[in-house]
Amino acid sequence: MRTPSRPPLNSLKQSMEAARENGSNAKRDGFVRETFILARPQAREKARECFERWPRPAYWTEIESWFERPGDVIEFTIRRLPTAD
Repeated sequence: MRTPSRPPLNSLKQSMEAARENGSNAKRDGFVRETFILARPQAREKARECFERWPRPAYWTEIESWFERPGDVIEFTIRRLPTAD
């Protein structure tokens, strides 16, 4: 009895290369993420605006990460669900 030959991997290689080129290394967990780099007062205002637009109980909105940069600049990422279903 013969062992079956391996299937061609060309399509897999092509799809992996396409994904790398498109930068699709983003997390695929269903959340929408937005990153902002703003001065501290504008960062606070933007965060308030996001929490008002997408309330935490409905969209699971949260500041996923934040980083204080030189010059009183804040970089932060807000994570939320795309819909409130």
